[in-house]
Amino acid sequence: MTIHPYLRGSILQKISNSIFIDIYKRLYKVYGRQHWWPGDTRFEMMVGAILTQNTSWSNVEKAIRNLKKENALSSAEKLLRTNGRTLARLIRPSGYYNVKSKRLRDFAGFLVARYGGDLNMMSRRETGELREELLDVKGVGPETCDSMLLYALNRPVFVVDAYTRRIFSRHKLIDGNAGYHDIQRLFMVNLPADHRLYNEYHALIVRLGKELCRKNPSCERCPLNRLI
Repeated sequence: MTIHPYLRGSILQKISNSIFIDIYKRLYKVYGRQHWWPGDTRFEMMVGAILTQNTSWSNVEKAIRNLKKENALSSAEKLLRTNGRTLARLIRPSGYYNVKSKRLRDFAGFLVARYGGDLNMMSRRETGELREELLDVKGVGPETCDSMLLYALNRPVFVVDAYTRRIFSRHKLIDGNAGYHDIQRLFMVNLPADHRLYNEYHALIVRLGKELCRKNPSCERCPLNRLI
């Protein structure tokens, strides 16, 4: 079996008995690297984290293409200067476009007001403090916030989504009613604090959730079949 490079050597030896690592290795063996989160810039990734709320990534890609055609993703200032109605029209494929237009403008406004639109300045902020700031932005909840931190800013913060909850509760590893931060903490105490590992792991969970662990699961084809 090919071991993911982030799990070679001493790290793998220290945590080789963890069921969370076993799950990761099974998924990686079947699916390989996912190259997630797609995006040409860190700002684009952050915008994508907002647009993907309550919709599929294929719809987000359409909205991103529209924004790029209008050069609205070149900077937070450019996005903030985009007329609200125009912005809503551009992101219409992502759904809830009026709400998301307001959320994008609120986020861009925060980025400009707090950091002058400079993501390099933002990235120098301590993770916990930055997380608190992002969660104060209207429309940025824990999953969106942590997606920004992990994928755009390379912070070792594990992202929990509906697929995570579904897959791991079905395997009796979490309570289906557990809170976001309780689930997140479970991953982060059982895995090394490596943003590359968290990135790949979450992407693999999403892949499994989309393809096999649906509301009506295909358990016989699942890489996690007979896990326990």
